[in-house]
Amino acid sequence: MPADSYERLVTHLKRAHTLGTVAGLLGWDEQVNLPADSADQRAEQSALLAELQHAAATAPEIGDLLNQLEQPVCNLLSYKPAGGSAENADTADRAVVIREARKDYDRVVKLPADFVAEKARLSSAAYHGWAAAKTRSDFSAFAPFLEKHLALAKQEAAYLGWGDRAYDYAIDKHDPGMTAEKLTALFTELKAGLVPLVRAIAASPVRARTDIFKGFPIAEQREFLRDVTERLGFNYRRGRIDVSLHPFCEGSGADIRMTTRFDADNPLDSLFSSIHETGHGLYEQGLPLAAQGTPLGQNAGMGVHESQSRLWENQVSRSRAFWAFFEPRFREKFPAQLAAVSSEELYLAVNEVAPTLIRVDSDEVHYNLHILLRFELERRLFAGELTVGELPAAWNALSQELLGLTPTSDKVGVLQDVHWSGGAFGYFPSYCLGNMIAAQLWFTVRAKFPELDADFEQGDFSRLLGWLRTNIHEQGRRYETLELVRRVTGEELTPKYLLRYLQERYAPLYLK
Repeated sequence: MPADSYERLVTHLKRAHTLGTVAGLLGWDEQVNLPADSADQRAEQSALLAELQHAAATAPEIGDLLNQLEQPVCNLLSYKPAGGSAENADTADRAVVIREARKDYDRVVKLPADFVAEKARLSSAAYHGWAAAKTRSDFSAFAPFLEKHLALAKQEAAYLGWGDRAYDYAIDKHDPGMTAEKLTALFTELKAGLVPLVRAIAASPVRARTDIFKGFPIAEQREFLRDVTERLGFNYRRGRIDVSLHPFCEGSGADIRMTTRFDADNPLDSLFSSIHETGHGLYEQGLPLAAQGTPLGQNAGMGVHESQSRLWENQVSRSRAFWAFFEPRFREKFPAQLAAVSSEELYLAVNEVAPTLIRVDSDEVHYNLHILLRFELERRLFAGELTVGELPAAWNALSQELLGLTPTSDKVGVLQDVHWSGGAFGYFPSYCLGNMIAAQLWFTVRAKFPELDADFEQGDFSRLLGWLRTNIHEQGRRYETLELVRRVTGEELTPKYLLRYLQERYAPLYLK
């Protein structure tokens, strides 16, 4: 392989990546610090950076270098190392970078620069439009932004040759290799096993106390979640956590920004949203830093990303072993608030199951029903079976069907999520995929390390994190989602482990 050509390719890739990180920081700042009347300038800044990044990612020299590196004499893309030498590993790594860089280049080079800038400008304006519309519970004010995003999403799919499969393109952007058909098969099986559990728990007389969390000072909540997230392994020398309207994670392992939100009467919301975002942060911090900007330093897809956040948030942090260690510290922070709360009442509250209109407030048992709702509406939007104007009514009807609840306003219905303001169609299914992957990984790692509970009871999460680092994080984009799951767990992705996990976690609590 021409070494000089490969290094020049990497230089181009890292330049485009660096511009992307600047744009990401602007996006983070927009939701955390931006003055209310400065949105117009931020939209222009975002559009300009999108243009610059697009120009860097579509530089003709990248195409020329890829053509050189893909020459048959290099035999890279079909290379299969015969042994475990460092030279073989390096050659295989370079083959991955070239293969994935080709995919990325072929995609971005087909998108006109003015289209990319227009989309960035719209996303910035739409975010503020969404925030204002949500505050007023006025979907009609947000609808024009969403209609434009939908049109641009279909236009983008057409540019890339997916004109007749625009929703598949949206899904593939977030989870390479996935399609609406594959998702439908997985979700149908999941729903068939999930609904009976939901109904059984709904019929149970057992209920978690909802009146035990009152008056938890924000300062102490901040201190507690900082302790928790540091013990899980998050490196605050490479990241930080702030407050935003909707919790999110932005950045790369070199500088990862997380956000949460606080409520004095709901300390578990800030805690678990922070743990969720920490899962994302740990993944980014676990990607090879030296490979940052290349496919080997990038995540495998949003389903895998969500598997990391959901595994830490749910399988780990709602477990008895986790609370065996953290409950005394929680009580030490909030002695008066928890004085009359028993350990079992606290644990049941941590694992409360009750239907809610709000996805981010949903328990594990109901959560995937929220995703099925969004997946169905997106599928119908892209198929032309539903207009943007019909979304609120369709949302309300499907919410009643799946959750047994009808939104009382658009604020708690169709306007509750930020994702569509950024044109992130096809993203919601990643949450459900992430839940499935997390459960499958959970049973795999527990079979390998039966002593994990003992680790957690001592506040030690390093064994689990180390396994995830080796098997998920350090793989970068070496494998697509389904292949990665198959390699790590030895099985095809299946909902059965998620259903098994939910049954084992919640049946002892609610179906006694």
